[in-house]
This record gives sequence, C-alpha cells and structure tokens, in this order.
Amino acid sequence: MHNAVLVVNCGSSSIKLALFDVASKSEPKLRWRGRLDDQVEPRLTITSTHGDVLYDRRYKGDDRNANDLMRDAVDWIDGSLARGDLMAVGHRVVHGGPAFATPALLTGSVLDALHKLTPMAPLHQPRCLSQIHTIMAARPELPQIACFDTSFHHELPASATRFAIPRRLHEAGVRRYGFHGLSFQFVTERLQAHFPSVAKGRCVIAHLGSGASLCALRNGKSIDTTMGLTPLDGLVMATRCGAIDPGALLYIQRELAMSAADLEEMLYRQSGLLGVSGLSGDMRELLVSDDPRASEAVDLFVSSVASEAAKMANSIGGLDCLVFTGGIGEHGKEIRSRVCDRLSWLGLSLNVEANEAGAERISGPGSAVEILKIATNEEVIIARHCVAALEENDQAV
Repeated sequence: MHNAVLVVNCGSSSIKLALFDVASKSEPKLRWRGRLDDQVEPRLTITSTHGDVLYDRRYKGDDRNANDLMRDAVDWIDGSLARGDLMAVGHRVVHGGPAFATPALLTGSVLDALHKLTPMAPLHQPRCLSQIHTIMAARPELPQIACFDTSFHHELPASATRFAIPRRLHEAGVRRYGFHGLSFQFVTERLQAHFPSVAKGRCVIAHLGSGASLCALRNGKSIDTTMGLTPLDGLVMATRCGAIDPGALLYIQRELAMSAADLEEMLYRQSGLLGVSGLSGDMRELLVSDDPRASEAVDLFVSSVASEAAKMANSIGGLDCLVFTGGIGEHGKEIRSRVCDRLSWLGLSLNVEANEAGAERISGPGSAVEILKIATNEEVIIARHCVAALEENDQAV
C-alpha cells in the first residue's frame, strides 16, 4: 500500500495536477502529472513520469467546466488507486492575506476567510476555491490543505509592506503581500542545497511566466518583492499590466467612464504583453513575430524585469546571484540574455554558450554576479507541506 497526496495547482487558464507517493520524513515521489483545460476545448490529460499517457479525454461539443473535469479526475484517481491510498489533497492558494502564515487544513471557517480575499486575487482565488468545494462534495472525508503563495513573504520588513497611504488603511489589510511564494521557496531550497555560498548572500529570483514577479532575498529570507496587495503589480505580464501610475487609473475611470468591473477586466485580462502587442500574451509567439508591436511588447517586458531587478538589488544592498525560473525564465534564452545585458552595469556577464544550452549555471567566468536558471517545482513544495500538516493533525502517513 502506498500513501498518496494529490496536488492541485490552479492557474488562471489551466489547472495542473500531480500525484505524489508520500511517507513520513521522505521526499514525496511523483507518480503522475495531469492537466485540466477548460478554456476552449475541455480536456483532461494524465501522464506518467515517463511521459506515457494514462488518461486523455476531450469533451467535444460538451459544455463541461473545470469543476466537471475535476470530478472526472477524482473518479479516475479513485479507480486507479487502492482504497485508502489517497490521504489528502493539497492546493496552491494564491492569497492567504494577513492571517495565514503557514499551510492550513481547509475547514468551513478557513474557506470563509479565503473567500473574503477574492477581490485581491480575482483571477485565481475563485477558481481555486471552486475546485476545493468540488472535491469536498465528492470526497467529504478527504483532508484538504491550503498552501499559500503569500506565506513566503509573511515576514517582509515594514518598508516593503507599506503603501504611503493613511495608516488606518494598512491596518485594514491594504498592504503589500507578495506572491509566487511556493516557487520562491523551492528555488531558495535548491540554492541552499546546491549553491550554499550564494544562498547566504544577496539573491534576486525572477519568476517569469504568464504571471511574473521578483523576490529579493538575503540569507534565504524574503526582503522585498514586486507584487503588492494583488498579483497585478510589478512586472509586465502576459495579460496583466504590472506597475502603473495610479493617477492613470483614476483618469481612465473618471474621464473615460469605465466602471470598476470593466477596469478590473482590462487590467487583469487585456493588458500586459497582449495589450501592448495587440496580438498575444504568449512570449513565444511575440519573439517570432515580425510585427513591430510584438517587438515593443518584448522590449517593455525586458525593461520591466531589468528595472525591477535593480530595485530589488537596492533593497538588499547589492547583488550576488540572479536566478531565472518560471516558464519564460526557464525556456526564454533570448529574454535571459537581454535582461542580463540590461543589467551588465551591475557586473552581470552571461556565458552565451551555457545560456543557449539551457545550463543551470549561465554566468560567464568574469561575472561579478552568479547567474542561474533553475526549474521551479511548486507541486513538490505543496506535497511536502501536506505531509507536515497531516503529521501535525495526527493523520497517518
């Protein structure tokens, strides 16, 4: 008999699944990965660690949504595992607010608190919570554990959490929280295990994907980050605007008669790379396009990453290591090259051959800053948290 934990990682456009075999004090072992797509043609796919397709179903002509697909996934898991094997479900929850500094067993009161945070993460929070309710209805006896993207930044210094607004608003929760914490935690632990000397120094991790943010660390601790109250701030993203003059938002809303709901839709889903290019929010498509608008969007992204990286370096008093991770960070060799070129004044020198080859260490021999490319793994972090939470709550593992 093998105890197993299902990890559910809800993104804004798809849902990633991963099943891990788990045992106390042992590293979770990946058994298979899955993906739920419900944006165009609903589809549920599950593949083994060797890439073998274990389940692949397309729902042509069907109006099934993500909740229906999740029920199908749970049914398939129940049929493929021995009874009692599935011990828990762990979820990536984007916003934990000020209350949740550590993973939490999902109860009615915890869910109520998380629903109240939806306005701070409208792309992610409702989608994630909906899946939690779906699994709870299908398997009410199964423990579910929330792992928060905000937890990694929970002890940010006051200078990194405050907006320059009246204190009463900060005390009401209007403050900077930071996100992508599960990814930053994985990369930090990887640094500590394989690059211990730089892990103790001043590091900036660049999680670059459809959502993107930077984190400044000193001795493995989050000191500053680019996202704020919501996952909207900071870097230019696929469809999110990143940092913007708040006066521009007031002008748009007041002078162009845009409602708050329309403004939210524009900032989250119609801006960023998509908004600037008018073509796509997918960096891969923009890099191969000969449309000048695509080039402008890419240039703006690179400038945004480099500028915010310099700001992060300022927060930690210099830079010993820059790490690229996330979909663009891991696979976008041209983006890595262009960002490092913009930051050459900080002493960064890229090894062109290593960068082209996708090596883990991509800094040149004369670089004053270690430059790394590390593939992130949010799912294994969630699985580890689940094991710890089950042990803490006296569930056998």
